[in-house]
Amino acid sequence: MEFLAAAIAVGLGALGAGIGNGMIVSRTVESIARQPEARNQLQTTMFIGVGIVEVIPLAATVIAFLIMFS
Repeated sequence: MEFLAAAIAVGLGALGAGIGNGMIVSRTVESIARQPEARNQLQTTMFIGVGIVEVIPLAATVIAFLIMFS
C-alpha cells in the first residue's frame, strides 16, 4: 500500500508541474507577442516561475521516499 501511495504522490506532483509549466510558458509567449520590447524581462520572470513550479515534483518525490522507507 505504501508503494501505491508513493506512486500517486509522484504522479500527481508531475501532473501538476506539467500543467503549471504549460500555463506559465503559454502566458509568457502571449505577453511577448503583445509586447516584444519586454521580452528579456518576461523570459527572466518565466524562468524563475518555472523553477519554482519544478520544486513541486521534487518535493513529491521526497515525500514518496519518506512514505516508502518509513
